[in-house]
Amino acid sequence: MTDESEFEALLRELEKTEQAVAERPKPGDRVKGQVIAIGEEQVFVDLGGKAEGAMDVGNLKDKDGNLKVAVGDELEAVIASIDADTGAITLGGKHGKHLHGADELEAAYQQGLPVEGTITGTTKGGLEVRIAGHRAFCPASQADIRFIEDLSTLVGQQYAFRITKFEAGKRLNMVVSRRALLEEERAAQAEALKEQLQEGAVLNGKVVGIKEFGAFVDLGGVEGMVHISEMSLNRINHPEEVLHLGQEIEVQVLRIEDTGNPKRPQKIALSIRALAKDPWSDAVARYSPGTRVDGRVTRLQPFGAFVELEPGLEGLIHISELGAGRRLNHPQEVLSTGQQVTTTVLKVEPDRKRIGLSMADEAVALDEDPAPERGRGRRGRRDEAPAPDDRLGTLGDLLKEQMGRDD
Repeated sequence: MTDESEFEALLRELEKTEQAVAERPKPGDRVKGQVIAIGEEQVFVDLGGKAEGAMDVGNLKDKDGNLKVAVGDELEAVIASIDADTGAITLGGKHGKHLHGADELEAAYQQGLPVEGTITGTTKGGLEVRIAGHRAFCPASQADIRFIEDLSTLVGQQYAFRITKFEAGKRLNMVVSRRALLEEERAAQAEALKEQLQEGAVLNGKVVGIKEFGAFVDLGGVEGMVHISEMSLNRINHPEEVLHLGQEIEVQVLRIEDTGNPKRPQKIALSIRALAKDPWSDAVARYSPGTRVDGRVTRLQPFGAFVELEPGLEGLIHISELGAGRRLNHPQEVLSTGQQVTTTVLKVEPDRKRIGLSMADEAVALDEDPAPERGRGRRGRRDEAPAPDDRLGTLGDLLKEQMGRDD
């Protein structure tokens, strides 16, 4: 081999070495690999390229202590540290890592790496967090993205945190934030959601807040609101009648408005009601005049009673169709809210979303006495002249009888 060819070979080897160094993973990198062995204390993961990492078994157990992975499973993790002498790679969880000393904690602070901690209690203004045997403080405003009224509900939970303040000494002084990591995660989710987020889109979300006027829904990095009027085809008094915190729901995007507020740049109006079938679309076919239908009285007004025939579809019984032949001053004289009734359909107007109902054929008692018998017409027999009594005779017969007596 000539000197020139030897030089080119050495150059190629040098390039390969430099490339390998450049591609070598660093603390904080997210990596994927395959579980190749499981020991009593550690799980070993093949990261490819002749690299192998080890993770504490505790990172991979559920709350009951059961191991969640098996040999051959793919695993995603964060590189917690790399031994300078041996090059051994220590892995942490997907969102954090277990640390064992002050030096590692300080390195995590300097590099902005997430660390895992357990919330052990509440304190004035925040939470007490135990990280690798050391006490840390998490301000209440940094416990979550949303305000948590009762911080004690988080005690005992294990989360990933970012160290925002670190002071070494006989006793470490650490301040941590969970919110910082959650906001980064939400920002990544929001970016992925951007293409899907448009008016008319149907998305899945989770209820994260409930107020009297509506519910806030996390769509995956972006929040929208379902107004109480868009929750159900039925009339409801409070969102908690149909929703609860943490519930997974399907919604349709109604409107997207720019707010100019960098913290909440968009106002997103959502609807559950829009995904339900409109009951008025075939109401004419299902409620033809003369049909007998059952329903529930939902409201009483001076002019009549509203009756729910099915979710999202109400009919009206005018007060003139309620009295069973008697004059009423108010529907409450014969009906009450929530009462089940049987009615007859008079007319259907789907364009105006109206159904006229009648109870004229129903004997509705005003007092303890039963209502008088009536015919099919709206005017009952009580309005008809009584039939003459043949036993009384006529006026002419009475006069003839009187004249006969005078003779």
